[in-house]
Amino acid sequence: MKIKSIRQAKKLKGRRVLLRVDFNVPINKDGQVGKNEDYRLTQSLPTIKYLIKKKAKIVIMAHLGRPEGKKVEKLRLDPVAVRLSQLLCKSIYKSNIIIGKEVEQKIEQMKPGEILLLENVRFDRREERGNKVFAKQLAKLGDIFVNDGFAVSHREHVSVATIQHYLPSYAGLLLERELKNLSGIFEQQPKPLVAIIGGAKISTKIKVISRFLKHADYVLLGGALANTVLKAMGVAVGKSLVEPKMIGEIRKIKLTDDQLRVPVDGIFAGSFKAIKGRIDALGDIRKNELILDVGPETIELYRHIINQAKTIVWNGPLGLIETPFFARGTKELIKILAQSKAKTIVGGGETVQLIRALGLEKKFTFISTGGGAMLEYLEGRKLPGLKKIVY
Repeated sequence: MKIKSIRQAKKLKGRRVLLRVDFNVPINKDGQVGKNEDYRLTQSLPTIKYLIKKKAKIVIMAHLGRPEGKKVEKLRLDPVAVRLSQLLCKSIYKSNIIIGKEVEQKIEQMKPGEILLLENVRFDRREERGNKVFAKQLAKLGDIFVNDGFAVSHREHVSVATIQHYLPSYAGLLLERELKNLSGIFEQQPKPLVAIIGGAKISTKIKVISRFLKHADYVLLGGALANTVLKAMGVAVGKSLVEPKMIGEIRKIKLTDDQLRVPVDGIFAGSFKAIKGRIDALGDIRKNELILDVGPETIELYRHIINQAKTIVWNGPLGLIETPFFARGTKELIKILAQSKAKTIVGGGETVQLIRALGLEKKFTFISTGGGAMLEYLEGRKLPGLKKIVY
């Protein structure tokens, strides 16, 4: 695999660099990006600082939320501009529009090393449709395109993929780092290899689970997706969230294989609104209960397997981490991985937020900014955002 890195681009001074990042971060009730919520911003700083050093004119494209082609006031990028300015200790120009003569004139007036953040690109409905006219309009704003948004690189969107047909395209430093850490996981990493897959839907992760089962020594499941696997195995799950349509697909996997591990106990409650629950073996769940977290026996079982690993890949929480009582299993797993001497690679927005809240991000070998993009890349799919960058 060869990556066309921004480091290979020559004579950046004064050139207009159209930079796609993923700044889709939570905005708190005060209308701000919190310090514990700015991980994706901090991870793109090396690319932005590199372009500042090279005296390029930096035009940033990003999105926030799902406005569905409409201008939604609470999804404007102003709070992102404020936080980015704080992180860079540098003024950021924020545009209230995406394209047009006003933007073109502003870019023309910019000095080398200055930054303009365009408005939420998803305010234009053409963005998510891969529209070529919109791509050409965006391309008029730059001389080269840089993709530093790995987390959106699985999207066939204009500012991620289509634009690459109209401008010389390069990988930013974050995208380059993501690809180098995720490539070769199945063939080049030291064994034993342990994959931990959590989250809500088995339908979005069945392919990556199947691939890991071909290469990993163990695959450990958690979260609501494990409920559907348990159901397929004939284990009672009460009224827990399951995907009935996936049971037939799951039964194609060797569910009795020692390589695939599922929870043996859990924390149960009567509703998703519960703030506490009871711990018991999975076989003793009541019909009116939900599985909202893994239990202590499961954690100990997983700890024993993890302690044998040389490489660990983790994507997705083990429980309903929005509620502190049901975040116990995920927090305990974070602490186990933080103490591990293995190479640890983690992805998924919710998981990353919890790791940062515990102050343990430096204990991991690599934390990916991608959730869905990481999964699709590990499935072996060709991501649209890499089409002109990786060869």
